[in-house]
Amino acid sequence: MAKYSVTQSAVSHLLAEVKSNKIAIPELQRPFVWDSVKVRDLMDSLYKGYPVGYLITWQSVGAKLKGGQIAAHQQILIDGQQRVTALRAAVAGLKVINKRYKAVRITIAFNPITEEFATLTPVIEKNPQWISDISEYFNSVSPLSFAGAYRERNPGADSTFEVNLGRLGSIQNAQIGIINLDDGLGVDTISEIFIRINSKGVPLSSADFAMSKIATYGDRGRNLRKLIDYFCHLTVAPHAFADIAENDVEFAKTAYLKQIGWLKNEAEDLYDPEYGDVIRVAGLVGFSRGKASSIVSELSGRDPETGRVDEGRIPIAYDKLEHALLHIVNNYHFNNFIMLVKSAGFITAGMVNAKNALNFTYALYLRLRDDKAMSEGKRKRIVKRWFVMSMLTGRHSGSFESTWEQDIRRIGEQGAANYLNQIEESELSSAFWSVTLPAALETTSTVSPFFQTFLAAQVTRNARGFLSKGITVAAMHQQSGDIHHIVPKDYLQKNGYPDRGDYNQVANFVLTETSINISISNKSPAFYMAEVDAQIKSGVLRHGEITEAGDLARNLVENAVPSHLSTVDAASYKAFLVERRKLMAATIRDYFQVL
Repeated sequence: MAKYSVTQSAVSHLLAEVKSNKIAIPELQRPFVWDSVKVRDLMDSLYKGYPVGYLITWQSVGAKLKGGQIAAHQQILIDGQQRVTALRAAVAGLKVINKRYKAVRITIAFNPITEEFATLTPVIEKNPQWISDISEYFNSVSPLSFAGAYRERNPGADSTFEVNLGRLGSIQNAQIGIINLDDGLGVDTISEIFIRINSKGVPLSSADFAMSKIATYGDRGRNLRKLIDYFCHLTVAPHAFADIAENDVEFAKTAYLKQIGWLKNEAEDLYDPEYGDVIRVAGLVGFSRGKASSIVSELSGRDPETGRVDEGRIPIAYDKLEHALLHIVNNYHFNNFIMLVKSAGFITAGMVNAKNALNFTYALYLRLRDDKAMSEGKRKRIVKRWFVMSMLTGRHSGSFESTWEQDIRRIGEQGAANYLNQIEESELSSAFWSVTLPAALETTSTVSPFFQTFLAAQVTRNARGFLSKGITVAAMHQQSGDIHHIVPKDYLQKNGYPDRGDYNQVANFVLTETSINISISNKSPAFYMAEVDAQIKSGVLRHGEITEAGDLARNLVENAVPSHLSTVDAASYKAFLVERRKLMAATIRDYFQVL
């Protein structure tokens, strides 16, 4: 049985289908990313009869058309949005949404004597040989009158220009191929077909399908999609709020704009979710589903038990989606969650390289807020421990979607606290702390979740930087500080360790003040620690400001550095790394146990 059909559509018919909303183009509400040169080249290709690639559509069940009617077979354009938008701009003369969310014209000019297309400029506009805006020709009541007016402006032009004007007009009849994927196909199957058809090999994610599907539900669907888009955009670029409020009149009239208005003054960047992240969190919060494709099924009215489509389920699904999204974008919820993550020591965006750990934990936080019997203290403890557990176990990396569905189901069945205890007992056993974690710290990656969790542990303990008297690890994270080799790189390279994998072990790294890093330079631990001892005895500062032996000992403990650092040399370097990894793992263990 064929999984898709292939048809040809004239440009004029295609644009009419879009105008009547029989073909939905969700991307029209997002910034148009093509520049005017690409639009010009598209028109030139159509004029010359060159192929411009296939459009790919997907049948959508239960979509709302203008006037409130339900379209049993509306098509969602999932590939070709930019081309169709370019045609609407150049041929129909419609405006596009620019990066400031403002509706603007892209005007393409044509010279029927030289057969050139160009982006309109003031020089071209003054030149009578050029038709300043080809959409005026396409939309003219009488092409003959248009040609007559052109001849009046160019009395010396021969009749060739009339032939070329005819060719320009024939663009409206140019055929564009449309591949229509069957509505019975699952999202994963459609994505695979898309990749194979698409010569660029660009994957189409389940989140892309979900965003496209959301936008098909009339005004409500379009604005829910905008809510997701704008929320994600404003977390990165708060200044865009004024542009959205001014230029998107439809969205500005909804209550959604007010819901995200707080972002215009937001400077926090610890968690800047993209639309795929919001879709995933919404799936967990609204539908208890871990796969983005599951949202598409829910919004299509498909019963997860029988697989049958029931259009009566669609409005209920959109209610659940809206409820979840309003929780996600809520000012208090979002910022309180970020404060919880920061209270666990993860105070900068660079410390969190596992976005899905944030996604799931945010969904968990939102779901726990519905448990009115749970105390705030217990809720905070569960959320923080779940997040750190996720960082240490990589629970939300790789093929995480099935794990998400299992976790959310068991949290519902057993309760979050009980299920978290079960995970901790099985995955964070004594063997994990004494064997697995020290082995995981044998890495050169400073963005490793294990190294970053160690730094988070230092932050929560208010640990000071290496050899610092008062400057904390937290302060250096937020301002400036160096990751310093405890046993200097140059010293190791000159003493039998030329490989990066040896001298750049994270167990050889500490955060320290820039001035201390510079003063230590390439000195061996024996040399610079002797200078620190002399500093303690004389009070003459060489490396930092520590002047008491007890304070130095405490500083080494705070940084999980072996107390015998002054005896470490090239010969004992490997043993030093083994011991430091154990100390770092013990620091993380103690930190986790008191979260």
